[in-house]
Amino acid sequence: MCEPWWKEAVVYQIYPRSFMDSNGDGIGDLRGITSRLDYLKKLGIDVIWLSPVYRSPNDDNGYDISDYQEIMEEFGTMEDFDELLFQAHERGIRIVMDLVVNHTSDEHRWFVESRKGKDGPYGDYYIWRDGKEDGREPNNWGACFGGSAWEYDRERGQYYLHLFSKKQPDLNWDNPRVRREVFDMMDWWCKKGIDGFRMDVISMISKTEDMPDGEVKGLYGDFAPYCVHGPRVHQYLKEMNREVLSKYDLMTVGETAGVTTEQACRYAGTDEGELNMVFQFEHVDVHGKYGKWNDKSMPLTKLKEILSRWQTELAGKAWNSLFWDNHDQPRAVSRFGDDTAPYRVRSAKMLATCLHMMQGTPYIYQGEELGMTNYPFAGPEDFHDIESIHAYQEWCESGRVSHQEFWPCITRVSRDNARTPMQWDDSPQAGFTSGTPWMPVNPNYREINARAALEDPDSVFYHYQKLIALRKQYPVIVSGEYKLLLPDSEEVFAYERILNGEKLLVVCSFSREETKVSLPEEYAGGTCLISNYGADDWSLDGKLRPYEAFVSYCSGRSARLPR
Repeated sequence: MCEPWWKEAVVYQIYPRSFMDSNGDGIGDLRGITSRLDYLKKLGIDVIWLSPVYRSPNDDNGYDISDYQEIMEEFGTMEDFDELLFQAHERGIRIVMDLVVNHTSDEHRWFVESRKGKDGPYGDYYIWRDGKEDGREPNNWGACFGGSAWEYDRERGQYYLHLFSKKQPDLNWDNPRVRREVFDMMDWWCKKGIDGFRMDVISMISKTEDMPDGEVKGLYGDFAPYCVHGPRVHQYLKEMNREVLSKYDLMTVGETAGVTTEQACRYAGTDEGELNMVFQFEHVDVHGKYGKWNDKSMPLTKLKEILSRWQTELAGKAWNSLFWDNHDQPRAVSRFGDDTAPYRVRSAKMLATCLHMMQGTPYIYQGEELGMTNYPFAGPEDFHDIESIHAYQEWCESGRVSHQEFWPCITRVSRDNARTPMQWDDSPQAGFTSGTPWMPVNPNYREINARAALEDPDSVFYHYQKLIALRKQYPVIVSGEYKLLLPDSEEVFAYERILNGEKLLVVCSFSREETKVSLPEEYAGGTCLISNYGADDWSLDGKLRPYEAFVSYCSGRSARLPR
């Protein structure tokens, strides 16, 4: 039986504003992406996930959409999009759009009409509530970007719900007309020829009718029990699948914060009729007394337990998505590896090896294939991200915590780390733009850039290229059973993949020190498929060098590579 194409694919996420600027205005655009398709073809990826390119006032960098069927002027025109889609397809690269339908911009015509009153045709397109008797917000919920989750609208005389920015009002999915509008819009894009959707915070589209105060966590009440994995979310996704998704050959992945493996099997179960896969964030969630703002690292034993649980508990039931970072996360090599000069390249390759040998669809975030690092923020004035700006205001400028205490936490995980411009070469502005970039380029672009990587056969880029090629060559990487080894080691992440007598041993050191572990002797006669120290420079003696990673292949019949 032939596997669906998205199980064998490797996805590359593009954040358009920061990828490539074609006209010198300092903002990445669609023509810029088209100009770099040959680079992505050389890397070997199969799919581009395009962060939002729709018309937007950019309160949250495009995740606040004012028109789903128009292109943001800064990014170009619909003709530019059509050309990008055509040129990508010509190269065998598919394009997946970012679907943002939990909320719109407050400048979307639906909301402009909705705020005029309850009785109009759009009156219940959003979630409106009266305030309490004293005029305060309907409840104590806090928004993800800080402040109350409710905003009072003088024109309508009610509060509207916004789980994110106040310029991102939540849609009322309980209204069948809203769902019909969304499905018709999705169908329009599918008819245009796109290849799927990444669905932003899709687990939040169904809310409970009752909206009581939430448990106070940090500064506000927690809305999650009432707005995440809500009472009708699966009903609405099944309807979406029936009305749109099932009619096309698409890849669908839902962003589902807080999801468990059991819930994932409902969202993306083989026979559930909803989505192909979901994003879970358990392995990147490290919370402390300031919530997500934390400078601590997750213990490797905990990281292994989480990733291994998702591998084993979804096996045969649902499909995994595999990622270290994205537009909402800090740079992988700075968070999970070691971004200092002696170890950056080695640890970036190690992280890639560890992830790409697991079962699931791997996602590469732009610049990850170069080993791009976190940005060296000098002060809060360097932030462009609405979440980081509001967090600094709420925690530091309010006097709740000192700058000195909070600064290492916010700079480590700020979303701005992922959004600095792509580093193409060592020319001014890293070759991203001929003008002034919308946010500064990381100063290390002179050493870390695509041109240098392409000229160096031992670069992080070519390591990713080889991992992608191996995935297409060995079915065991796509379909093999997963088995964790050395669960108690705080230095080494090792596991096996097994399929029809063929086996892989994946060994990854997360330490900058030399380590020693016991490895299965049966792989001694195996063949090294890939190593970050060189294919001829590896050993099963259990002595691992700093951030060493290798993959050994063997067959029950022989140790030879299949032909």
